[in-house]
Amino acid sequence: MQQPISDRVNDFAIKLANVNGTGSASANGLLMQAIFRMGIPVSGKNLFPSNIQGLPTWYEIRVNKSGYTARALDYDLMVAMNSQTYGRDIHEVREGGYVLYDSTWPLDSALLRDDVTFLGVPFAQLCNENFRDSRERILMKNIAYAGALVAVLNIDMNLVGALLDEKFASKKALRDSNHRAVRLGYDYAKNHFDCPLPFHLETMDANADKILIDGNTATALGCIYAGATVAAWYPITPSTSVLDAFKGFCEKYRRDPETGKNNYIIIQAEDELAAIGMVIGASWNGARAFTSTAGPGISLMNELLGLAYYAEIPAVIIDVQRVGPSTGMPTRTQQGDVMECAYASHGDTKHILLFPSNPNECFEFAPKAFDLAERFQTPVFMLTDLDIGMNDWVVPRLTWDEAYKPERGRVLSAEELEKMAKFQRYTNEDENFVAARTLPGVHPKGSFFTRGSGHNKLGGYTETPDEYQEVLDRLLKKHKASAKFVPEPVIQRRGDSQFGVITLGGCDLAVREALDLLAGRGVVADFMRLRGFPFSQTVEDFLGEHDFCFVIEQNRDAQLRSLLTLETAVSKDKLRSVLVYGGFPLSARHVVNGILNSLGTPDTPELSTAGANMPTSEMDE
Repeated sequence: MQQPISDRVNDFAIKLANVNGTGSASANGLLMQAIFRMGIPVSGKNLFPSNIQGLPTWYEIRVNKSGYTARALDYDLMVAMNSQTYGRDIHEVREGGYVLYDSTWPLDSALLRDDVTFLGVPFAQLCNENFRDSRERILMKNIAYAGALVAVLNIDMNLVGALLDEKFASKKALRDSNHRAVRLGYDYAKNHFDCPLPFHLETMDANADKILIDGNTATALGCIYAGATVAAWYPITPSTSVLDAFKGFCEKYRRDPETGKNNYIIIQAEDELAAIGMVIGASWNGARAFTSTAGPGISLMNELLGLAYYAEIPAVIIDVQRVGPSTGMPTRTQQGDVMECAYASHGDTKHILLFPSNPNECFEFAPKAFDLAERFQTPVFMLTDLDIGMNDWVVPRLTWDEAYKPERGRVLSAEELEKMAKFQRYTNEDENFVAARTLPGVHPKGSFFTRGSGHNKLGGYTETPDEYQEVLDRLLKKHKASAKFVPEPVIQRRGDSQFGVITLGGCDLAVREALDLLAGRGVVADFMRLRGFPFSQTVEDFLGEHDFCFVIEQNRDAQLRSLLTLETAVSKDKLRSVLVYGGFPLSARHVVNGILNSLGTPDTPELSTAGANMPTSEMDE
């Protein structure tokens, strides 16, 4: 049951509809930051088109005092600023909700709803009367609607003012214009509406020691922390901002303070194929190197990824997944690259994959990716997605451990080489089936030559079946051994569970919320979020404990389910899929309805995920 709309504080969802290219991002970000600084759990989802301007764009904000901040599908308030989508936007408002719109022009009577309250503010008229420049009028209209929301939602006006002062500290004219626009919307709402609305905000203290950050920025900072000094890339949505942020951090932290010289190199290659080649070359020379890309880029990199796997050269690939196939929808989110990355390249290849679920884990897993790549001398993929990478998340403050030392793997020193009669590149493996490598220029005995075609364990060319298979078999053993070193899955067990639920990445929050909703109705399940591949024994054990498991993922072809059936002993009929792949972030309602339908209860009413105040989940194992 939906709670009455009048009974909710710090527990609602709003949606802001606008036109791409009109500057609404600044207003939306201002609202998000203000709510965050009020100490309230909050999330923001930017649903934007792939063109530069003109098409509809939406921004969704959800606040929930219990910390349920996955995407909601029920909106208590719609800010309707795009006349082209009025019909759709007003239709999405829940019964008893509100619509805030620009009343400079009257609404078509066909759009009106008796069960919704309309709040008209003449934003365009107010801005035309108070600003002279035409572009400024457009931009300030968005800041004015932010001001109206400050009033009706009870956002702390002092915080909003402080945020504007911080942002425009060196631009007095812009600062003054923004303050004036906020005040225009705020004063009008205060003078014409009952403020605040029945659902509104009150200051909390739930964000202590937390930060607001997007996954791409956190990833870039993690690469700095890991000691990365080389990045090669080709621009592609939604991963471009990884390198933008990395460049900024390098300029601050990778520049010699005495000489002013850069201790890093960032290369924009002519395409993704060249980018991965540069990364492999730099890694072979001993640098910690990486590239950031998306699915189409991985497709182009396949042959050289196979070379790095076969020649055993470290490389880190940050894959910020988007919708495919082909170009697909570049500004929509998906988990469509799981199989592509696991087996990238033709022939027999298997790669190490890491699956962070939020920006905090992006920061944490980036050093792990470099450590694994060098420990096992192989490409390592970190798969995020557009929702994690480009949206702001509230996460625990990133922890920088000064004692961290990079794991460089088996790299022979000049002294070790001097004592050797002869260096053989692909033999004398350790307990993890990893042979020692050398770096160019360290010692003459460490030099070697091998081909991208068939080679034996000594590094020599071969087309002899037994010699070729010997090398491939060791590579497979090495890959399996890495399962002990990838991050363990997060598991949550509940008493009297009826089945298991498995997911990965950015689905985490929605799935956890869904399981709490289901548990409230007597449908109890255990939870496992996978964080790495190859799968460890812990994964096998979880699968074996349950008669069946649901696999929740965001792609059409059940790629995670396929990977589980290929790489574990689980039988295919024990895994049931819940698939959501339209391009928007996952909601708990998708998961709840998918599971209930599969269990044979399709007549169960859809559960609302906005306005729900549910018990806190049990602790993770």
